[in-house]
Amino acid sequence: MPPISFLIKPASGSCNMRCKYCFYADEQANREIRSYGMMSAETMHTIVDKGLAFADRDCTFAFQGGEPTLIGLDFFRDLTEYAAAQPNPRKVRIHFAIQTNGYVINEEWARFLGEHRFLVGVSLDGTKEIHDRYRPDAAGKGTWNRVMGAIRLLENDQVEYNILTVVTAAAARNSQKIYNFFKKNRMGYQQYIECLDPIGEEPGGHEYSLTPEKYEAFLKGMFDAWYLDRKNGRYVYNRYFENLMMLLNGQMPESCNMRGICGRQWVIEADGSTYPCDFYALDEWLLGNINSDSLEQMEKKREELGFVRWSEQIHEDCRSCKWFGLCRGGCRRNREPVTENSSGQNYFCSAYQGFFEYAYPRLKEIYQIAVGGMRPF
Repeated sequence: MPPISFLIKPASGSCNMRCKYCFYADEQANREIRSYGMMSAETMHTIVDKGLAFADRDCTFAFQGGEPTLIGLDFFRDLTEYAAAQPNPRKVRIHFAIQTNGYVINEEWARFLGEHRFLVGVSLDGTKEIHDRYRPDAAGKGTWNRVMGAIRLLENDQVEYNILTVVTAAAARNSQKIYNFFKKNRMGYQQYIECLDPIGEEPGGHEYSLTPEKYEAFLKGMFDAWYLDRKNGRYVYNRYFENLMMLLNGQMPESCNMRGICGRQWVIEADGSTYPCDFYALDEWLLGNINSDSLEQMEKKREELGFVRWSEQIHEDCRSCKWFGLCRGGCRRNREPVTENSSGQNYFCSAYQGFFEYAYPRLKEIYQIAVGGMRPF
């Protein structure tokens, strides 16, 4: 059996913030049941049982939302105690991760996350001005100060964390400002994801919307700063650029949106409803329920729906594009409509083409330095 990773939403879409661009709030509005409440301990135990029975070598329990901390710390205490107490004859390694907005993280939370070696992703959109613009709390007030305080608490308890930043129009205008802010604050592990417009809308209609032109400018500015640091021996981890380096080395990137095919994910809502991807936690893509269906049954449903198979479809223009080996079509969510026989063109196609034309010689240079002069494929 392969390693397995679950993305679990213990508080469903509940959140103590009101981010203006929240894609999951949009998904909730596009399904029959908006919120599934809070996950029971019994459902969490079932996930652990089925995960350990299925997995080989590694089993990861990752938590997201909404805001997963809203279910309370006792839920996670019970999880870690239960997982440690289960028979594990094949010595499967258990990993925990959580993506949080940081709003409720205090010393008790930080100590727990450190003790149980959670990998923590903290959502932070850069400087106070940029972050607070789109990430207010339920009262409409900025959240940057609280998030920064949470990060310092995590650092005090030596919790491994990384930063997740949503690339909005404002972020795109300030790529190097954001990069330098993170570097100044010793936030060396960074991940950037494109802001998504609501399902079914014509892209680009919101103040926060990320257009291809803006995204191209963001990538170029971010790369210039990253390149300068890597050229001078200063290592800052940027997930996208590191995955490009993996592609140059002939390796499969770890980021699913750069593989050219969707991964086999298990996204589990609070009631146990299971979906193939965080971007497709919608009624039409329901695989089953972890409480009543086996992983094998839900894998069969995934095949019946064609979710992974359809993602292999590429747009006709991609077949002759010289950058397809680095782009691979990008995330399915940005290529809709995707069917059994066709795929739309990635919304950010022109951004990627412009970026690769601009950055490839220097990206290749950094790759050659990293591998000791080996020539990229």
